[in-house]
Amino acid sequence: MDTLVVIPAYNEEKTISEVVKNLKRFGYEVLVVDDGSTDQTAKIAEEAGAIVLRHLINLGSGAAIKTGLDFALERKTEIIVTFDADGQHYAEDIIKVVQPIKSNQAEVVVGSRFKKQQKIPLARRLMNWLANLITLFLFGLWVSDSQSGFKAFSRKALEEIEIKARKFDWSSEIVAELKSKKIKFLEVPIGVKYSDYSLSKGQNFFVGLKTFFRLLLKKLIS
Repeated sequence: MDTLVVIPAYNEEKTISEVVKNLKRFGYEVLVVDDGSTDQTAKIAEEAGAIVLRHLINLGSGAAIKTGLDFALERKTEIIVTFDADGQHYAEDIIKVVQPIKSNQAEVVVGSRFKKQQKIPLARRLMNWLANLITLFLFGLWVSDSQSGFKAFSRKALEEIEIKARKFDWSSEIVAELKSKKIKFLEVPIGVKYSDYSLSKGQNFFVGLKTFFRLLLKKLIS
């Protein structure tokens, strides 16, 4: 297949059906990696038309991403897109994210929420800016949205990239891989639609703190 959209999901039964159906309307094949959910996420995703892989226990978003990317590589998919399950992304933005790969401008594309003017809560802006600074300090590469879950990869790039992080630190680990492997990447602006539900997901201060120490440990032992 030309493009596969990989969605890590943990207890996302409220949003996963709409997310999958929106992607299917644009003709994308969708893989949902159910990361040990205790609700009906897997069942609902499958009913909506997604391929579903399941972790027996919750391992973390990084582990779910790796499962999805490994599956895509085994199928020899040419372009792989990672996409959040909470409904914050627009399916129509995938065209913008994959185009630089199709035109050989980049091997990896990061969808950035901060490359365009839009309403983003101040707390999210501050958390992202801090995460960008930490990623720059540890790995020497500035990315305007280092924690974006909306990325596109060529198969060639994924064959070089190693993902070892099991939790949210997978996003910064990707930045480290781009730097160390000298993989050509671009950032493109994407839209975002926050809801009370999506704002309750993702990283908070304490999760961010644990993420920082995991990244610091990775840096020290690498």
